[in-house]
Amino acid sequence: MRIGELSRATGVSTRALRYYEQQGLLRSERQPNGYREYAPESAEVVAFVQDMFHAGLSSDVIRDILPCAGGERPRGDCAALLTRVRQVRDELVQQEHRIAERRKRLDTYLAEGYEGLATFPSSLDASAGGVDQAVDGGDDRGAVVSDPLGVGGV
Repeated sequence: MRIGELSRATGVSTRALRYYEQQGLLRSERQPNGYREYAPESAEVVAFVQDMFHAGLSSDVIRDILPCAGGERPRGDCAALLTRVRQVRDELVQQEHRIAERRKRLDTYLAEGYEGLATFPSSLDASAGGVDQAVDGGDDRGAVVSDPLGVGGV
């Protein structure tokens, strides 16, 4: 199938497909007329690559994982690659927990007002990379550190 057909079949832009090919994530054969010809299983490869990108993996890691996920003989140690994927997954879980705690803090603020913020754990303050650092980059160039939502006086 040609690049336009693969793009329509997967919902991925032709530009992204060319990028995947450039990164070694997708293969095509060049026809005498210069057109790219993709194998029928390329749609499955593109779906897998998309899933891995959405999971937070880099193209380098995905390129190394592809042989372990497909039918070809792996170039490296699949166990080490799986360990790396598990690390990325664990990092995502930690991020989810931090986001959930921040959402809970905001919910409490909305339900109880500004005073409700004082009852939350100190793990969300600037020293732990909480809301303050996300807002002002972690320094105190004029930022109101004790007021992470910017609702108090300046």
